Amino acid sequence: MSTRKPLVALLTGAGISTDSGIPDYRGPKGVWTQDPAAEKLATYDVYMADPEIRRRAWRVRQDTRVWQARPNAAHEAIVRLERAGVPVRVITQNVDGLHQLAGLPPRKVLELHGSARSVVCTACHERGPMTAALERVAAGEEDPRCRSCGGVLKAATVMFGQRLDPGVLADAVAIAKNSDIFVAVGTTLAVQPAASLAGLAAENGARLIIVNAEPTPYDALAAELIREPIGTALPALLAGLTPAAG
Repeated sequence: MSTRKPLVALLTGAGISTDSGIPDYRGPKGVWTQDPAAEKLATYDVYMADPEIRRRAWRVRQDTRVWQARPNAAHEAIVRLERAGVPVRVITQNVDGLHQLAGLPPRKVLELHGSARSVVCTACHERGPMTAALERVAAGEEDPRCRSCGGVLKAATVMFGQRLDPGVLADAVAIAKNSDIFVAVGTTLAVQPAASLAGLAAENGARLIIVNAEPTPYDALAAELIREPIGTALPALLAGLTPAAG
């Protein structure tokens, strides 16, 4: 007789972090909705070709709300579920690092689109903390270069025109296929290949639950649709999955 505990996987998008003060990208108050030109800062070929775009990108990184943001009730609810002994894996489209800051073990978080908290050299691929790079910018380096090889530095995020890390994506696919409950929260499920994970989970027998204010292309596959605010809806949902004490 199997004693395997059900695996709960969560695919999280920008909507889970808006309560932490981080705006989404394409919503009514989204970063790219309000400033369409800002999308260039996240386009790899433009970033690499235009020093002025890079200088602007570094100024934006200095001022991003990520540095002041704290985990909110939704992030904390996931940590509570994990600490209750439920097998939990988070696949996130976010680059803010708030799942780890909330206390979720880094090995249980797959960052599909990378992390804004690190930098990477586009030439030698050496990585380092974003804070160190921003200190150099504050000291007067408008477009800091890699100290090992002189290559262009960028945030360790996946820009437009870049592929996802194939290893991270393969791990995400495996988690989706093996999950018993798959919760898509705060994501429009419009960006591929991340969105396809919800369908993959449902096709492999997972109970798909979608927590999002707007309809998604995968609603027809969901066993449950929740349109309530994430900050209250997700904690309530996950509390119902937490084993009773005693």
